[in-house]
Amino acid sequence: MLLEKYSNAYGVSGDEHRIYKMAKDDLNGCVDEIQEDPLGNLIAVRRGSKTGPTIMLAAHMDEIGLMVKRIDENGFLKFAKIGGWFDQTLLNQRVIVHGSKGDLYGVIGSKPPHVMTAEDAKHPVKHTDMFIDIGAKSTEDAAGMGVEAGTYVSTDREFKKLANDRVTSKAFDNRAGLVIMIEAMRRLKGKKIEATVCAVGTVQEEVGLKGAKTSAYAVDADVAIAIDTTIPGDHPGISKNDSALEIGKGPVVTIADASGRGLIAHPTVVKWIRESAKSKKIDVQLGVGEGGTTDATSIHLTKEGIPTGTISIATRYIHSPVEVLDLNDIEACVTLVVTAAENAHKYFSKKN
Repeated sequence: MLLEKYSNAYGVSGDEHRIYKMAKDDLNGCVDEIQEDPLGNLIAVRRGSKTGPTIMLAAHMDEIGLMVKRIDENGFLKFAKIGGWFDQTLLNQRVIVHGSKGDLYGVIGSKPPHVMTAEDAKHPVKHTDMFIDIGAKSTEDAAGMGVEAGTYVSTDREFKKLANDRVTSKAFDNRAGLVIMIEAMRRLKGKKIEATVCAVGTVQEEVGLKGAKTSAYAVDADVAIAIDTTIPGDHPGISKNDSALEIGKGPVVTIADASGRGLIAHPTVVKWIRESAKSKKIDVQLGVGEGGTTDATSIHLTKEGIPTGTISIATRYIHSPVEVLDLNDIEACVTLVVTAAENAHKYFSKKN
């Protein structure tokens, strides 16, 4: 299963090379050209007719993770967060430290509760009070294992099946979107469509939508769709007022995110996606969010502006090592992206 392969792989923001290689291999043979831009984005082009529009499909390849800041005198690693972690999610996790001499296992530790003061126990442990234990005995010992400031760290979790076609893993944000994009390009192989489709695996989305900025400038598309994950409100601790979305109820079409500070989707793009879904009897959910955004925010502000929308998969517990989604949503989203690509010329035209 593609989703299992990609979610198990490691690629923290700025260290996406493993994911790049996997995606390049999986797209080879179903596109006309694959290139890497100077920032590390993957751009795979499937050419359509000379008069058809160019569609940019964007899915970020990176995941949130950690980076070593320093090694203390006893060999413990102090770290910085790369991307949006909630500190308590990190505590007592097992991790993989990607040293220059190979991967090392470690655990995130902190002061044990037995020696906490009453005041300590009242407050959540901050990541600045945590450390990674790889078994090293000294600064020199850890350095000899290939660890230094700047070494990347990933959480050590693997893809597992739950009940009712639901699965859990790290990095569904956004390996789910990447897998949808790759599978859509595979299914477009051999189809005659008017649009040129540029499938872009972007880098460093989790730390500022960086890859989307450079790749969108290069692709210069007529229309774009970012494919990502989003937050449902269907589990304890969150209400439908926070999010009316549910897993297993179909792809999410974003109308606005980050209260409009991120993306307000172009109305023609929304119409295109919704009518494409209706033509295949795919149920979609409409998303209006007040926090969080996607690569679409950078893409739609590129050059003179690119009409842009977002299709997302509702995913529980995102930005944690135990994200959960419904495989039926993945399949529906692939069909929707393929159908939208086939229909794009009815809604958009090539720039003069």
